[in-house]
Amino acid sequence: MSDEFRVEVDLDDAEHGFSVGERLRAFDLDEDARRRLGSGVMVTRDGSLLFAYAASEAEAREAERAIRELVEADELTAKIAVTRWHELEEAWKDASLPLPTTDAEEQAELAALEASEALEAEAEGRYDWEVVVRTPGRDEARELARRLTGEGVPVRRRWRYVAAGAASEERAEELAARLRSELPDADVEVDVDLSDVARSPLQFLPF
Repeated sequence: MSDEFRVEVDLDDAEHGFSVGERLRAFDLDEDARRRLGSGVMVTRDGSLLFAYAASEAEAREAERAIRELVEADELTAKIAVTRWHELEEAWKDASLPLPTTDAEEQAELAALEASEALEAEAEGRYDWEVVVRTPGRDEARELARRLTGEGVPVRRRWRYVAAGAASEERAEELAARLRSELPDADVEVDVDLSDVARSPLQFLPF
């Protein structure tokens, strides 16, 4: 299980007439600020959002305290929260929420991930995770697409290739393993769409 924390800082000073750039410049990480945040903390920026990543909750809480002092000293306002990475759900959640420890809790997080992925896939028209099958011929591809569709699996077929959508990496690997067993003459690979990452590049603040 993951044990990663981050402090999320959403600078919010619209009522003072500050632009995003002005707010970021005001929140200047000078040498003293970096020292107070801690040497183990990594700070990144995504638009008007700042993230301070830490390896423990204690380190994250200390970084949160330092950031609140910096924001106050610069006469800014911000929404600040400490979150923890939940690996199964692939989401940052409030640090006060414990990681799952039972099978039921783990299945609940997986279900939440899959529900979120399904909504995203419906909006975007495709899943982030897909199992891509190259069959020996078009007839086999048509039959596989028909069978998977009958099982409720979303598929796309092009020539002798079939791409089956999956709501999570775990579901994709499960389906791939099953298809490799059922279709020994086909090439089966798991593919992931990283375009979401590409659309939201993080900028590392200089240290």
